[in-house]
Amino acid sequence: MNKKRIAILGSTGSIGTQALEVISEQSERFEVEVLAAQNQWELLVKQAIQYNPNVVVIGNELHYKNVQEALISYDIKVFAGAKAMREVVEMHTVDMVLTAIVGSAGLIPTIHAIKAKKPIALANKETLVVAGELISTLTLENKVPVIPVDSEHSAIFQCLCGEFDNPIEKLILTGSGGPFRGKTSAELQQITKNEALKHPTWTMGQKITIDSATLMNKGLEVIEAKWLFDVDFDQIEVVVHPQSIIHSAVQFTDGSIKAQIGLPDMKLPIQYAMAYPERLSTDYPRFDFAKIGQLTFEKPDVSTFRNLQLAYDAGRQGGNAPCILNAGNEIAVQAFLQDRIGFLQISDIIETCLKTIPFEKNVTLEILTETDKETRKFAEILCSKS
Repeated sequence: MNKKRIAILGSTGSIGTQALEVISEQSERFEVEVLAAQNQWELLVKQAIQYNPNVVVIGNELHYKNVQEALISYDIKVFAGAKAMREVVEMHTVDMVLTAIVGSAGLIPTIHAIKAKKPIALANKETLVVAGELISTLTLENKVPVIPVDSEHSAIFQCLCGEFDNPIEKLILTGSGGPFRGKTSAELQQITKNEALKHPTWTMGQKITIDSATLMNKGLEVIEAKWLFDVDFDQIEVVVHPQSIIHSAVQFTDGSIKAQIGLPDMKLPIQYAMAYPERLSTDYPRFDFAKIGQLTFEKPDVSTFRNLQLAYDAGRQGGNAPCILNAGNEIAVQAFLQDRIGFLQISDIIETCLKTIPFEKNVTLEILTETDKETRKFAEILCSKS
């Protein structure tokens, strides 16, 4: 059996490192063809030495010399920059591209991979948030499968297997509620970044952990689900489920609900996406109904955690509104992590961006690129005034 050759964009992040663990555990099925990262060149070098890819790309060209010198004695090609990131996904030796770059930086490489007819394991939700209509059109034109890696979207994808001809009544996206579930706006006034980075269930990168705390992560998932599964926003319900055992569910028009259940472990959806349609055996811990006790559910508090409602509103508005939402959020989260703004100001800055940046209904990649640039610049000004 030929091994599936994987290109991992964002190999030094949380998803990328866990994907490499999956490849190690399933070494008879997968091998690394490309490793790409933006800044963490030292970890990238360690990964390259361990996994011996054909190609390594460091996005930040300032680190190129360091990576090149560290790998000079290895039979590994080293490239740098955004152009190289776009080109490596088109290599004929790549069988699948795992897009795990954080933020909107993953959009252009994903577009190039789709045009090169490479199956996509999608871990970068911002790609569909910013350019869902464009990506959906491209995947249909090129007949390219996009298999979600997010635990929630993977769960829905799994629930829909064998059901694609049956109409969906509702998608149920579950979320832990983050570390501040149940807190009031007054209690959130003095929240620190260290408190916000303590997620109750998942171990993730800093940006996505803050997004989980503000419920923006769930908002981005709502927009992503709309494009992945071709449903209306009224058909997507968010439910807070602190135990993170039911990863998401689908309700069909006969009233039946199918849910995907398992212990919280991102390696499961990563492996499922890379191996689809097969399920590969693992020795991961198993879920035990008798030991878990209660599973609880509640509605999200969108008046306190306003990002979720902002995401629904931007998604319904369409055009470049989700792009504005995403860019404003990325800048605001970065400012919060740098102690430049408070936790609740993240939502204020996003809302101001949505009200201020000109709305464009019919978008192209060029319009989205300009919107992203303009929003980031404006959001930076807002953060500096806070």
